[in-house]
Amino acid sequence: MAAAAPVTPLDPARRDAVLAALAPRFGARLSTAAAIRDQHGRDESWHASAPPDAVVFAESVEDVQAVIRACAEHRVPVIPFGTGTSLEGHVAALRGGISLDVSRMNRILRLSPEDMDVTVEPGVTRKQLNAHLRDTGLFFPIDPGADASLGGMASTRASGTNAVRYGTMREAVLGLEVVLADGRLIRTARRARKSASGYDLTRLFVGAEGTLGVIVSVTLRLHGVPERIASAVCSFPDMKAAVSTVIDTIQAQVPLARIELLDEVQMDACNRYSKLSYPVAPTLFLEFHGTDAAVEEQIATVGAIADHHGGGSFAFAHAAEDRSRLWQARHEAYYAALALRPGCKGWPTDACVPISRLAECVLETKADLAEHGLLAPLVGHAGDGNFHLVFLVDPDNPDEMAAAAAANDRLVMRALAMDGTCSGEHGIGYGKMPFLVAEHGEALEVMRAVKRALDPDDIMNPGKIVATSGAAWPFNA
Repeated sequence: MAAAAPVTPLDPARRDAVLAALAPRFGARLSTAAAIRDQHGRDESWHASAPPDAVVFAESVEDVQAVIRACAEHRVPVIPFGTGTSLEGHVAALRGGISLDVSRMNRILRLSPEDMDVTVEPGVTRKQLNAHLRDTGLFFPIDPGADASLGGMASTRASGTNAVRYGTMREAVLGLEVVLADGRLIRTARRARKSASGYDLTRLFVGAEGTLGVIVSVTLRLHGVPERIASAVCSFPDMKAAVSTVIDTIQAQVPLARIELLDEVQMDACNRYSKLSYPVAPTLFLEFHGTDAAVEEQIATVGAIADHHGGGSFAFAHAAEDRSRLWQARHEAYYAALALRPGCKGWPTDACVPISRLAECVLETKADLAEHGLLAPLVGHAGDGNFHLVFLVDPDNPDEMAAAAAANDRLVMRALAMDGTCSGEHGIGYGKMPFLVAEHGEALEVMRAVKRALDPDDIMNPGKIVATSGAAWPFNA
């Protein structure tokens, strides 16, 4: 069950000492202004703000090392901050400390079109990178919707609408540079496309959410821009038919770039918010990439599968501006959902199950929402077995909050019972920590051992993913 941020204030003497140590180097780039601190203590989720004691705006690797060394000396927490688009309280300063804002580290350091890879600083955003790549014939496909920083996307193991074809940040990241809790700078891998040399440290830091170190550069795999791109929308008589189409399409190994599922509640919201006129019914948003012949073959195959399950005819968006409008509406689904109930808060959550269990999980979840009278639009990266809910709740209504929390618990436990996971892409932060024991069992203690080894004083984004004590909840100071 989600809970209010379990905040433990930082000892004032340690706070004053670290601020005195940092002030000469950073000057105006060190801020204790309440508005700046509050902005850096919250993300896009419903979680309450937990502001840091100060914010430092880093502009170089040396800046990051200086902050971490000072914080290590005085045992003060460091919370990395990119764009603040996370969804499980990742940037909350649960024990106070310094929010290390890397958004000004936004240079593209190296581009190798021949090798189809690029190295960027952590503050570069995905849209900035793709704008830079526009004339190269290459693009970066990982698309979580928000214009997130690439360092943050690596830290949370982000994915998004294109993951069914191009994978997640786990597959996209070739190597990292990371500053550890003692200020050392390490490089996790070289640029070779494969290696059998040593532990895979890259995968250790991808998804670590800043709890093991601060990412200061990311080397990414790029892809060629497809010869042809076609997007389509198809509505269905019910959720079972829509999800069955997804399952059959994946099992037929059709290489779709995107296959997104929206329930009738979310479609109603998108129609109103984005000025669309699609049927208010369970709907798939699809995108096909490839040569002309390959795209035509994909369309024919998926069209036949959809027709078998009672789907309507495809409504196509071929022109770039039409495709952009369609996917913009999909990316704005969260804000469209909020508009269904003005004044409410959105409590986003997600789960992921093996593709063969997706229909069962979605239908049981929909039935659960109906039984308990909860308004929670459903949208999913269905090709991955991953779907999201946004509980639309009044945070001042304890009964409503408790009902949403209970439904979230049931969703996660339902996914785990199907050999799924508590989070397909939102990550853990502190919002999903209570589920890690049920999902990982004894492996959670191995994670704690790694955390203790790399961060013995627990200064790197403490209180996230794993507690350093034996208990996962509540957190220890």
